[in-house]
Amino acid sequence: MSAIREKAINALAEAKKVIYGQDKMLDSILAALVCEGHLLIEGMPGLGKTMSVSTMSKLCDLSYKRIQFTPDLLPSDLIGTMIYSQQKEEFSTKFGPIFTQLLLADEINRSPAKVQAALLEAMAEKQVTIGDNTHKLSSPFVVLATQNPIDQEGTYQLPEAQLDRFMMKLEVDYPDFEAEKSILGQKGNFLDDIESVLTTDDILAMKEEVESIYIDEKIKDLIVKIVHSTRPSSDCFDKRFEGAILAGASPRACIWLFKISKFIAYMDNKDFVSPSHVMEIVSGVLGHRLILTYEASIDNLKGTDIAKRIAEKLI
Repeated sequence: MSAIREKAINALAEAKKVIYGQDKMLDSILAALVCEGHLLIEGMPGLGKTMSVSTMSKLCDLSYKRIQFTPDLLPSDLIGTMIYSQQKEEFSTKFGPIFTQLLLADEINRSPAKVQAALLEAMAEKQVTIGDNTHKLSSPFVVLATQNPIDQEGTYQLPEAQLDRFMMKLEVDYPDFEAEKSILGQKGNFLDDIESVLTTDDILAMKEEVESIYIDEKIKDLIVKIVHSTRPSSDCFDKRFEGAILAGASPRACIWLFKISKFIAYMDNKDFVSPSHVMEIVSGVLGHRLILTYEASIDNLKGTDIAKRIAEKLI
C-alpha cells in the first residue's frame, strides 16, 4: 500500500467520524479532488452536503470558498469585477470567490442563467474573464455543487451543457437509523477540531499514482460500448430504450468512466481496472447526461436506472 493512499484512507476515516451515513458522498468528493472533476450533489436540505464539503476541504488543507446561489446573484458576485479608483484614476480588478481551489456552489439551481454561464467558463476552461483580461484559476480547481430536487419551489433546471461538465451526479438520501442517532451526540464546533491529513502536493502525487493504474483494451472497449449504447443514432443502441432516450451521453462520459474507474481500483488496492470498478460508477457518470423523452418521464424512468440496466447487459 502506498503511503499517500494510506493518508487518503485516513482522511476518509476522519471525515466519517463526523459525517454520519454519507460514506458514498465523502468517497465521491475525494474522487473529484484527485481526478479534478466537478461533482453535483442532489438531495433534500439538511442531509450534510455542505458540511461534508467543508470537512473534506479542511482534511485536505485546500483553500475553500462557499457561495450561496440565489435568484438575485450576479456574475460579478461570482467571478469579480473591475473597480475604478478616483485617486489613481485607473481600474483595478476585484477578484471574486471563484478564485479558490475548492468552490462550494450551494443550491446551484436557484440562480439565473447568466450566473450559470459565468460558472461554465470556469468549469470548462479553468479560467475566468474579467473585463479584457483572462485569469487562470489555481490547481486543483474543483466545483462541488449542491442542488435541491428540481420539483422544489424556486429552482431552475440546469442547462444540459452545464450538466455535462460535471463528472458525476450523486443523489444523496436520508441516513439510516443508527447514523441519524449518532448525529444527536455531535458537538456544535466539531469542525474546529479537524486537522489536515492530506496536502495539495499529496493530492497531485495521488493523481499521478491513479493515472499509472493499468486499464486493459477490453475494459476500454467496454466503456465506449456502454456510452454508445445510450445513443439512439448508434449501431450499439440498446433497443429496449427506444422512445425513452432523446439524446445519449457525450464523449465526456467515456473520459470520466475511464478516469474514475482507475481511482476506484486505486482505492480498492488493485493495480488494474476490472468491470466491477466501472459498474460502480456507471449510474453517477451517465445518469445526468441522458436526455429522456416525455414518455420516459410518464413511465417514471430515470437516467440512472437506464444507465445501470444498459451496463449490466454488457458486463
